[in-house]
Amino acid sequence: MNIQDLIKNATIKGIGELYQVDVDTIEFQSTRKEFEGDLTVVIFPLLRIIKGNPVEIGTKIGEYLKQNLPEISNFNVIKGFLNLVLNEELFVDKFYQLIKYKDFGKVIPLSSTKSVMVEYSSPNTNKPLHLGHIRNNLLGYSVAKIIEASGKKVIKTQIINDRGIHICKSMLAWELFGNGETPQSTGLKGDKLVGNYYVAFDKAYKAEIEQLVANGKTEEEAKKQAPILLKAQEMLQQWEAGDTHVVELWKKMNSWVYEGFNKTYEKLGVDFYKNYFESDTYLLGKSVVQEGLSKGVFYKKEDGSVWIDLTEEGLDEKIVLRSDGTAVYMTQDIGTAIERFNEFSLESLIYTVGNEQDYHFKVLFLILKKLGYSWADHCHHLSYGMVDLPSGKMKSREGTVVDADDLIDEMTATAKEISEELGKLEGYTAEEKDKLYSIIGLGALKYFILKVDPKKRILFDPKESIDFNGNTGPFIQYTYARIQSILRKGTLDLTLQLNDYQINDKEKSLIKHIQQYPETVQLAAENLSPALIANYTYELVKEYNSFYQSTPILNAVTNNEQHFRTQLSYMVGVTIKNAFELLGIQVPERM
Repeated sequence: MNIQDLIKNATIKGIGELYQVDVDTIEFQSTRKEFEGDLTVVIFPLLRIIKGNPVEIGTKIGEYLKQNLPEISNFNVIKGFLNLVLNEELFVDKFYQLIKYKDFGKVIPLSSTKSVMVEYSSPNTNKPLHLGHIRNNLLGYSVAKIIEASGKKVIKTQIINDRGIHICKSMLAWELFGNGETPQSTGLKGDKLVGNYYVAFDKAYKAEIEQLVANGKTEEEAKKQAPILLKAQEMLQQWEAGDTHVVELWKKMNSWVYEGFNKTYEKLGVDFYKNYFESDTYLLGKSVVQEGLSKGVFYKKEDGSVWIDLTEEGLDEKIVLRSDGTAVYMTQDIGTAIERFNEFSLESLIYTVGNEQDYHFKVLFLILKKLGYSWADHCHHLSYGMVDLPSGKMKSREGTVVDADDLIDEMTATAKEISEELGKLEGYTAEEKDKLYSIIGLGALKYFILKVDPKKRILFDPKESIDFNGNTGPFIQYTYARIQSILRKGTLDLTLQLNDYQINDKEKSLIKHIQQYPETVQLAAENLSPALIANYTYELVKEYNSFYQSTPILNAVTNNEQHFRTQLSYMVGVTIKNAFELLGIQVPERM
């Protein structure tokens, strides 16, 4: 039985003896730093059952616990909070329980556990990944890792938007202006090459609009009648009709893009268990709509289009089939969700998509529920804010997007520049330095993005993120490397158990913080928030650096002090490494 359960049972028993009333639950919280204590019993919820002054009630319960539980050495009451001081031996004992686990904080899922599917990335095949995709990928991948660590089976997936008018725009521009060039002939990554033709299409389109307006058309007419747009629309119709030439061109250019995407994913350190393709899924859901019509969930308008009326739920009317019988995105998402739950017998499905799609997912989940799918309540939209740079917003059509590969390279270059200025890498080979620059640069990028609550918009400053002080990835990585240096110089013996060791306040505070890690993982999984892991790790590192500055480790007075503090440093290192693994961040052994 853990200490909290022990105190809970004793408190319930004490309340029964002191006040002759039955309670079945006790509310705990960590004691605030400004007060003495390790665990706090919140008295206020008890006032519904026990009438009286909360300070007097807390004092009576505190006296009872001190007399009846040897694990309680002292207590104090602040207003309605009973702060309990635990015996130091408990912390040493708990520490030696934790130090056995290299996978500390991770729960192994039961074989019967259903899977959670996390969808992220989901790019279009007409352009390379950009800064917005970076937040999406880092967030989705980290949430998947955190849920997995909490004891669930996880399926990481993406749906690739590989069809539609935007794809045909790149294809047509390549046919018109490409002169047969390929990634091999240009030396460009395939996604960048195709993205260039998306930009080329837009330039040609704008030029044609300008010419049509000069010839007397309104801007609205010109936008609809521009010859290059009409050709792109014709190409889409040919693709849908299975035209051999168009389909072959589509396959060729998409293969270039996939190869490019995979290189970026590898750089970012993210992966997927299964890819879905819109070209395979865009017809899904049409049969479900027909079923919904027969059940009265949907209704048909005079023009033959099919809709659902959600006005009673505070939303609006939503189209699910056009009058010509073609599907819309909502139709496809309905069918894909059903297919995924059928294919994998999922416990839940999490969509990592920007907050501009909040309304779409509200409608999607409500439609699924109205269609009778009880698992609709277990679909979640992991909504996140956009990412801005100090230079402003991004526009992919105009080619002003912050390319993901370029940003990753810039982060590595910035890490190199700052590391060389600080002179931290003496004695490293050129290869070791390059590897470390990449680890620091990517760590800075990932941490800066993931430390922010997903719902908040981010202003990302590359230089600010690579700082060896403050709440940054490099600061935490540097502390980890410092710990590894201590372990190399000292004698680490994990079999040595110093049960009678008298810990000081700094050691006790560190152990308390380490103990909170498994609970933080569970909380982060429940809230789909890597920010909780990131900021927990920062607080742990601050705590450790305070300990390091004030407490001798390798130069400790006694052997027992040296052994225990080396063990404690090791456990902090394990916790940092495990936490950063959930954020997809590597930690260097030397720095």
